[in-house]
Amino acid sequence: MSVLAPDTVNLVDPELYATGDPYPVFRRMRDNNPVSWHEPTEYPGFWSVTRYDDIRTVYNDARVFSSARGILLRPLGHGRDPGGGRTLALTDPPHHKALRTLVADWFTTRSVRALEDAMREAVRAVLARAAALGTCDFVTDIAARLPLYVICRLMGVPAHEQEMLFTLTSRAFGAGEPETRSIAHQEIMAYFVELMYRRMDEPADDLVSALVNGEVDGELLAEEDVLLNCDNLLVGGTENVRLAVAGGMLTFLERPADWERLRTDRTLMPTAIEEVLRWTSTATHIMRTVTEPVLLGGRRLEPGDRVVLWTPSANRDERHFENPDAFDIARRPNRHLALGAGEHFCLGAMMTRTEMRILFEELLDSTHRIERTGPAVPLRSIVVNGLESLPVRITTT
Repeated sequence: MSVLAPDTVNLVDPELYATGDPYPVFRRMRDNNPVSWHEPTEYPGFWSVTRYDDIRTVYNDARVFSSARGILLRPLGHGRDPGGGRTLALTDPPHHKALRTLVADWFTTRSVRALEDAMREAVRAVLARAAALGTCDFVTDIAARLPLYVICRLMGVPAHEQEMLFTLTSRAFGAGEPETRSIAHQEIMAYFVELMYRRMDEPADDLVSALVNGEVDGELLAEEDVLLNCDNLLVGGTENVRLAVAGGMLTFLERPADWERLRTDRTLMPTAIEEVLRWTSTATHIMRTVTEPVLLGGRRLEPGDRVVLWTPSANRDERHFENPDAFDIARRPNRHLALGAGEHFCLGAMMTRTEMRILFEELLDSTHRIERTGPAVPLRSIVVNGLESLPVRITTT
């Protein structure tokens, strides 16, 4: 590849996100070379895209920029993502639309509203437990629990099995040793094998039954495809809310005037949620693969080229956001890309916003005081942007 990177910063170094500040790097790239070649490291080489307009262009053209070969960078030697061409997140039209249709009814406005009372009850129980503990980790003890409860309910996981699944997901998607995470992930998949067979014999009104018994192009999904989509739904239904709520809470703790402003003026809640989504930008990168020659940002890309979209950079692009490095809970307009765009706009966007609203409302209504008891620890990851832990003390009125 003849095009040299204009910046020597290694964008796939997790330390840049765990202990550094990537935003000046992204700003320099947006200004000087918004579509630039990133040389291979432990990951294959790729085109790095940092401007909002270019990233939206990629999102909006699923034909030229394919998801089917994977949406995340994988280390050299790991091969293609096993979910490629088989899961909601890793398929292109028309197969993507057919899969999406199987499960879309569970994420409509009507379905989400029907869950609101149950969500609020779950949050109150979580907050009561956290207050009883005195000190807790906001990430694992609060932010992680509501989205897992919701997706478990939608997938038909019985109530008495949800705590076990919570423990496994905490291990699988946390910051522990790779071997520990891998074993926990295998146990999650083994659980869904069992649940899948249960739903084959006894279908219910849930997502797993829909995947097991629904047809795509006139055929039932293969068992492996059902399991891969269960995994996809579990991760997609939990990670974004957990990271956004935790990152948002840290931001409010650092800016207590904004928290009090939201407490006294609830009409700001919708714009505050959008600003938290923009500010946290929980998907650090999303990848696409080029299917035909195309120009992007003045660069010629060839079939097979990987294109990496840096979401946090798009959501701080000065060309689209006034004073983008300021946190503004009244920001309008706020057309961020935290939930994607185009064919792959987040299926659970309505659910995500509702979960965030209920969590923040209950925290504001029931909490007398939230204070940090230790430093926030960021995740060491190039995949997701967020916190590993946030120790707090919660007292309620």
